Amino acid sequence: MIVDYLEGSAAARLDADICIVGAGAAGIAIARSFIGTPLRVCLLESGGLAGERRSQALYEGHSIGGLPIDPGTSRMRAFGGSCNLWGGGCIPLSALDLCPRDWVMYSGWPIAAAELEPYYQRARAICGIDAHALDGNGFNSSPATAPIRFDADKITNQIFIRAPVLFGRDYLGELERAPNIIMLLHANLLELDIAPDGETVQCARIGSLGGHRGVVCARHYVLACGGIENARLLLLSDAVVPGGPGNACGLVGRYFMDHPSGKLGAIMAGAPDRLVRPYDRERVRGTVPLPEICLSEQSQRAYRLLNGRVHPFAVEGPVPRGLGAMRGLRKVMRPAAGDEGSQLEADLLAATRNEALPEAGAATGSRARLFLQLGMGVGDLARALARKWADKPAVRSSHVDLVGYFEQAPNPDSRVTLGHDRDALGQRKVCVDWRLTELDRHTYRIAAHLFGDELARACGGRFQPEPWVDADDSAPPRVQGTAHHLGTTRMADDPRQGVVDRHCRVHGMDNLHIAGSSVFPTGGWAFPTFTIVALSLRLADRLQTLCAGPAITAALSI
Repeated sequence: MIVDYLEGSAAARLDADICIVGAGAAGIAIARSFIGTPLRVCLLESGGLAGERRSQALYEGHSIGGLPIDPGTSRMRAFGGSCNLWGGGCIPLSALDLCPRDWVMYSGWPIAAAELEPYYQRARAICGIDAHALDGNGFNSSPATAPIRFDADKITNQIFIRAPVLFGRDYLGELERAPNIIMLLHANLLELDIAPDGETVQCARIGSLGGHRGVVCARHYVLACGGIENARLLLLSDAVVPGGPGNACGLVGRYFMDHPSGKLGAIMAGAPDRLVRPYDRERVRGTVPLPEICLSEQSQRAYRLLNGRVHPFAVEGPVPRGLGAMRGLRKVMRPAAGDEGSQLEADLLAATRNEALPEAGAATGSRARLFLQLGMGVGDLARALARKWADKPAVRSSHVDLVGYFEQAPNPDSRVTLGHDRDALGQRKVCVDWRLTELDRHTYRIAAHLFGDELARACGGRFQPEPWVDADDSAPPRVQGTAHHLGTTRMADDPRQGVVDRHCRVHGMDNLHIAGSSVFPTGGWAFPTFTIVALSLRLADRLQTLCAGPAITAALSI
C-alpha cells in the first residue's frame, strides 16, 4: 500500500514491527525481504515517486572543507533514492579492502569477506545480474573484448557487471501490492523519540511539507538514508541523548569519505583507440561483463597505497565540419525534459558527473548555419559512418586521458555536522567538512605513475602526468567527489571506534539499526551499491531473527 503523507489524511499514529526510513537501494532491499511474512513494515520516503525540487531542497547544506561537495545535488530525495542516478556498476569489495592494513589508519571491518559472500550471492538477483557467477575473487565472467594484458604485480583487470535494475522503477509494484507493507511518501523523519533510559527508540516523529505531523511506533527502526543523511538524523535526535544516539564517543558524522576522482595524466600513443576500446562502456549494452584497470594487491602492499582504479578516456582530435554540425543540430533540436522530475533528474545526473549545467536558452549555433555546415560536410559524415562500420570511433583520437578513482583514507576530521540555518521543516541543515590525508596524496602520486607507465608500456606510448600529481603537498590535489558518501556511522565492535556494531545495530541502542554506505569503515574503490544491497540483506536476516516473537497484529491502516 502507498499513502501520500502530503495529503494530510493519514492517522496521527501508525504501528508496525519494523520502520524503515529511506526508500533507496538499502531500504527497498530490506523491505522486499519481508514481503509474504507476518511482520508489518512501514517504509518512509521523504520524496515522491519522482524528483521534486521542493523535496530535493531539504537536502541542501553547506560545504565547509578544503574540498567542495554539494549536499543538495550529490544525492536524490525520491522513491528509489540516489539509485535513480545509478550507473549500475556491481562489484564486491575485495578481501584486502575489508582487512586491517597497517599502512591505513582506522582500517579493518569487523566482518570478513567470507561472511559477506553469501549476501553478495543473493544481491545478484536483486540487482538483476544473477546470470553472472561470483566467486571469492569477484565476477569470473569474460568481457566481450579481451582487456589489455598488464604486469599483474603492478596493475590488474577486474570485472564488474552493469546492472539493469533501477530500484524505484522495478520494485515499486511489488511493494505496493504487499499487504504487510505500507509506504508513506512525502513523510520526513523529524526526530527519533528516545526513551528516558537512552537505550530504546519509542517512536519516529514524522512530518510533511504540508504541515501534517504524526508518529510511527515500531519494534525496530532502520535508518537507510545514505552516507550524509543517516548521520544528520542521528545528530538531530538529541533531546534525550546528548549528541544523538550512538554518539557517546563523538563519532557520529566523522570519517566521511567519498571516492575522489581526478585526471592523472595523458597517454600519448600512436594508436590510442587500441588502449581505450576494451574499456569503452558506451560500446556495449546490457549486463555484459566489463573490465576496470585496478591496482594489484601487491602494489598496494609494496607501495603502501590505498586501493584505486583508472579509466582511459579517448580524447578526440579535430572534429570534421559536417560531423560537428550534426552534433550541434542534435543538441539544438533535442527536446527539453518535459516534467519537473525528469528535469531534476537530468540536473542531478549532470552534477554527480561534475558536468556544467547548460545556461537557460543557451544554443550551440543557429539552425540555419548548422544546416549549411552539414550540407557542406556530407563527405565528413560518410567517412565517420565508414569508421563506425569498421568498429572505430567516428573521430580519430589524439590521445588518452587517464582518470583515477580512489579509495579515501578514513579520517576523523573529515566529517558531517549540523549548521545553524534550518530547512523548510525547521530542521538544522547539514555541513560537510570533506578532508583528505597525506596517505591520499601519496596514493595519487605513486598510483598515477604505476598506472600511466604500465599503460604506456602496453601500447607503446608515453605517459605525461598532470602537473598537480608531482607537485609538493602544499598544492591541493585536483580531485572531486563521485557522490559515493561513506563512513559517517562506521561499523566497529568497539563503540570507541564506530557507531554501529557488526550487525549494524547502533551502539548503546536496543532497537535502532543503520543500513547503507554510512556503515562502511573503508570503501575500497568498488561502486558501493552492490555492497549496500548485500549488507542490507544481512541486516534483514538479523531483523527477522529479532522479530521472531509476537508480531504487531494491528492492521497497517491509515
